[in-house]
Amino acid sequence: MAATAELFEEPFVADEYIERLAWRTPGGGSRGGVEAFDPKRLLEEFVNHIQELQVMDERIQRRVEKLEQQCQKEAKEFAKKVQELQKSNQVAFQHFQELDEHISYVATKVCHLGDQLEGVNTPRQRAVEAQKLMKYFNEFLDGELKSDVFTNSEKIKEAADIIQKLHLIAQELPFDRFSEVKSKIASKYHDLECQLIQEFTNAQRRGEISRMREVAAVLLHFKGYSHCVDVYIKQCQEGAFLRNDIFEDAAILCQRVNKQVGEIFSSPETVLAKLIQNIFEVKLQSYVKDQLEEHKKSDAEQYLKNLYELYTRTTNLSSKLMEFNLGTDKQTFLSKLIKSIFISYLENYIEVEIGYLKSRSAVILQRYYDSKNHQKRSIGTGGIQDLKERIRQRTNLPLGPSIDTHGETFLSQEVVVNLLQETKQAFERCHRLSDPSDLPKNAFRIFSMLVEFLCIEHIDYALETGLAGIPSSDSKSANLYFLDVVHQANTIFHLFDKQFNDHLMPLISSSPKLSECLQKKKDIIEQMEVKLDMGIDRTLNCMIGQMKHILAAEQKKTDFKPEDENNVLIQYTNACVKVCGYVRKQVEKIRKSMDGKNVDTVLMELGVRFHRLIYEHLQQYSYSCMGGMLAICDVAEYRKCAKDFKIPLVLQLFDTLHALCNLLVVAPDNLKQVCSGEQLANLDKNILHSFVQLRADYRSARLARHFS
Repeated sequence: MAATAELFEEPFVADEYIERLAWRTPGGGSRGGVEAFDPKRLLEEFVNHIQELQVMDERIQRRVEKLEQQCQKEAKEFAKKVQELQKSNQVAFQHFQELDEHISYVATKVCHLGDQLEGVNTPRQRAVEAQKLMKYFNEFLDGELKSDVFTNSEKIKEAADIIQKLHLIAQELPFDRFSEVKSKIASKYHDLECQLIQEFTNAQRRGEISRMREVAAVLLHFKGYSHCVDVYIKQCQEGAFLRNDIFEDAAILCQRVNKQVGEIFSSPETVLAKLIQNIFEVKLQSYVKDQLEEHKKSDAEQYLKNLYELYTRTTNLSSKLMEFNLGTDKQTFLSKLIKSIFISYLENYIEVEIGYLKSRSAVILQRYYDSKNHQKRSIGTGGIQDLKERIRQRTNLPLGPSIDTHGETFLSQEVVVNLLQETKQAFERCHRLSDPSDLPKNAFRIFSMLVEFLCIEHIDYALETGLAGIPSSDSKSANLYFLDVVHQANTIFHLFDKQFNDHLMPLISSSPKLSECLQKKKDIIEQMEVKLDMGIDRTLNCMIGQMKHILAAEQKKTDFKPEDENNVLIQYTNACVKVCGYVRKQVEKIRKSMDGKNVDTVLMELGVRFHRLIYEHLQQYSYSCMGGMLAICDVAEYRKCAKDFKIPLVLQLFDTLHALCNLLVVAPDNLKQVCSGEQLANLDKNILHSFVQLRADYRSARLARHFS
């Protein structure tokens, strides 16, 4: 392979180059296998190729040296040429400076000459202008307008310029000598002004924007320019309010005028602001008055709804108009317009709101009680009633006759939802319509109405009625409806709390009224919790009373001391079956009526009282051996019933009672061993002794010796 410079072009890889050389050499590659490999031939080829590379290297080196010499020569020539160009550039720059100085000198002379010419021409032009004005003034003085500018309607623009100047001059003239001419000039001034406004009006009707712009520019120097703007605003509104939605019409009109007004007037923001002011003070104010005055005295609900909707839509329109250029402080400008419309309605808004809320809430409650054919009784306050309340809270005695509510709780979720919905709407209106400084105070007043009618007039009344309907603990009546009152009251409390957090808190969160509202809420809930606790306590007493009646009616002395010890066929007594059935129903009812930890608290209290009842009940009888076995079976059934409570303490109490009942049947010799057992070891010795005393063989077996 002949060595050439092209073989060493980038990218050059030495290994690949050697491989190619070996492959091209006969006997040097892998072709033909091991037998065909000829190392001598390959060595010879490598030696020859190295010599070729050395020759090529020498040739390239000579060429490089030649090119370097040539480059040095050209560099010297180029440097010489650059020096010559620099000298030429310096000469040219010197000539340029001389030329610039000469031009500046000529320009100064020209400016000076121009100033001199202007100084001569300006007085001349003023003199010519004054001469023309004097000529026109003479025509007014003579009483006959002959100039074409006044007689040709096409030159109204030039006539307007002249008459405007003459009008200014006439203002300076003494009235006694020039009263007549001043009157004529003023009359012509007024006529031209009217013509220009009429021309502007016609151009607007034809939609000729360029002509409107020309006339407006001329009228800008006249006193009637504002009238031109008024005409434009009036004509813009023609046919713009044909639909039922005045707010949408107003927004569309302002959008259209905003695009057009900049092409006509020199100060478009002023014209647009005047249009918006006209819409608010004429169209919107009239519309709002018609909508509100109709219901202000006759229908407070519709009045408040209309006020809220109108104010909301007006503020939304104001937000849309904020996009337009209305001058420097458009926020204040639009706020003042809104205030001018609604100020008379917003000043006494909260009084109307509270009055409506009070009457509406009273109607909702009365309608509910009427549907139940219930005459709401008054719950007295002060004096004897307070004394009764304090005695009842401390002693839990039912003062006064029990009221039969026929299972009615006098709590209605529908009534609650209606009251909360009315209050929610009141909070929304309060947020929108109240001044920011009055918002927390107004929101608190609405909340006070909710507390009065929902919490006091409805929930508290139901609790009082429910308390009065709870029978005494020794009553044979089994109608215990107070748990239904508890269940519904819990549901209502959750709804009340949700509205407090969702709708009231955002309105008062950053004001001193927050702590006042929280305290009011806390007080009313605590007040109701006291009555709920009292009612639950008395209900539990009634449950225990019902169990006592069952046990007294069903339990016989012969149950635990049968006449025939060998012929006892029952597993547990009838009294036990009925009591357990009653208890299971009450446990289920408590679980349905309450939630959270309240369930466990009430069930634990019921379980403890249930245990005490059974314990005291068993103490009333004497037990034979078979009767003791039956008592153990009864307690085992009671213990199974206690498991439904799912309260460890209650189950433990019945486990201990079951262990105590074993003392009724254990052999006398094993009595001491059983008393020291795991479940009974920690009990007082007198308790163990009292149970052993119930055995029929207590005296005959001399069991007292075990406790001496």
